[in-house]
Amino acid sequence: MTALTLSTSGAATLRADALVVGLAKGAKGPVVAPGAEAVDKAFDGKLATVLETLGASGAEGEVTKLPAPSGLKVPVVIAVGLGPVPAKDDAYDAESLRRAAGSAGRALKGSKKAGFALPTESAEDAGAVAEGALLGAYAFTAYQGGENRLAPKGAKAGGNDAKLPLGEVVLLGGKPRDKAFKAAAERAVAVTEEINRARDLVNTPPNDLYPESFAAVASAAGKEHGIKVQVLDEKALVKGGFGGLLGVGQGSTHGPRLVRLSYTHPKAEKTLALVGKGITYDSGGISLKPAGHNETMKCDMSGAAAVFAAVVSASRLGLRVNVTGWLALAENMPSGNATRPGDVLRMYSGKTVEVLNTDAEGRLVLADALTRASEEKPDAIVDVATLTGAMVLALGNRTFGVMANDDAFRASIHEIAEEVGEASWPMPLPADLRKGMDSPTADIANMGERMGGGLVAGLFLQEFVGEGIAWAHLDIAGPAFHEGAPYGYTPKGGTGSAVRTLVRLAERTAAGDLG
Repeated sequence: MTALTLSTSGAATLRADALVVGLAKGAKGPVVAPGAEAVDKAFDGKLATVLETLGASGAEGEVTKLPAPSGLKVPVVIAVGLGPVPAKDDAYDAESLRRAAGSAGRALKGSKKAGFALPTESAEDAGAVAEGALLGAYAFTAYQGGENRLAPKGAKAGGNDAKLPLGEVVLLGGKPRDKAFKAAAERAVAVTEEINRARDLVNTPPNDLYPESFAAVASAAGKEHGIKVQVLDEKALVKGGFGGLLGVGQGSTHGPRLVRLSYTHPKAEKTLALVGKGITYDSGGISLKPAGHNETMKCDMSGAAAVFAAVVSASRLGLRVNVTGWLALAENMPSGNATRPGDVLRMYSGKTVEVLNTDAEGRLVLADALTRASEEKPDAIVDVATLTGAMVLALGNRTFGVMANDDAFRASIHEIAEEVGEASWPMPLPADLRKGMDSPTADIANMGERMGGGLVAGLFLQEFVGEGIAWAHLDIAGPAFHEGAPYGYTPKGGTGSAVRTLVRLAERTAAGDLG
């Protein structure tokens, strides 16, 4: 884990491996951002000129390294682009700071300590820089650096230290004695550590992460953070009549699980229920996925990882709200025992579902969990899932869709997501698409019209939400797993999508901002 320190040290006197400064894009060339005054002075006031000579413009995502002059105690200065210079009297927005710090965090992998002299006018700024740096520094190395059996005895194990995360982020101008700055730093550490834990879970190969082992991780975290954890195994699921979870999981040697996480606060007035799709590997079942679509399907439990991370974050932050997390865990595999297209499952709600496509399995496990969550009468339910390829076609790889049974609640989720820097878009639930799921055999089919498939999935889930409960569905199929080159604070692989949105929702609910 990367450590975070708030420091009153000056940029010129800090001893570290590198010093990070901000560079903005001005009308007449790059402009050194606030926080880097001492560094600019060490360059005789010509830091912007030097950086421009090296090709830097201040555009977002730029990272420029240059040797530090003798007036600094660090060997390297790293300038990160912040984008356009804000209008007069405006500050750099939180997401620009977050992304710039993330770019620096990625560039500093393998370093032990780095100072960040980015604009931190407010505690919010400091929190954004801290979040970006800690998320950008993330590296998944659990399966790298193993012993080389052909190496001479006594030789150091393989691996590349350059892949290890930055050891310590020193936030200059962080005001460690200021309560607001200290709280912002503590929040950033708690939330980013849980986001990075969610990333680890998503990146873990499915031979090691399956329903039982995921449940064990949740149980261990519960003991550590004072969260009550209940795990329903196969016998309990059969006894309870959880036909969706059992139907999806019956083709695998790894049986399904339903995990209930409960964080409670003695003064809480509201309760949130969070439900996560946890398909630890999705082959498509009998409706097997085509070649080229299986390799990243370890990420199909990203929704459950996000819910898990959000509940633990709420506990670590001591939020004045009750938060219950439901992890619907199963492995979707083809076998002689697997559910077939045409089979009918009796769900936990009592409804019957005709399975027309076994690759539309996420909605089946979520349906059981939504019904069970509804029984506890929470004030609101939010489910999170890598649910449909249709949502990726509609919104691309970086934006998740938001559907809801309440327009005001959907608008609030969208607003919260944008506030914390997660791209989202409100989507409708057209009533006319429901007819496509009519079944001559069962109460409903798990498939409907092909066009608008992401919305059809949302309509299916809505059928299993309790009467009178505000509900929202986040389809994170696009942003949950990033296959391209890293950018900002977003790594290759698992991203931890939706965690920040869920945590901010819990914070707002605790503060009474959602009614």
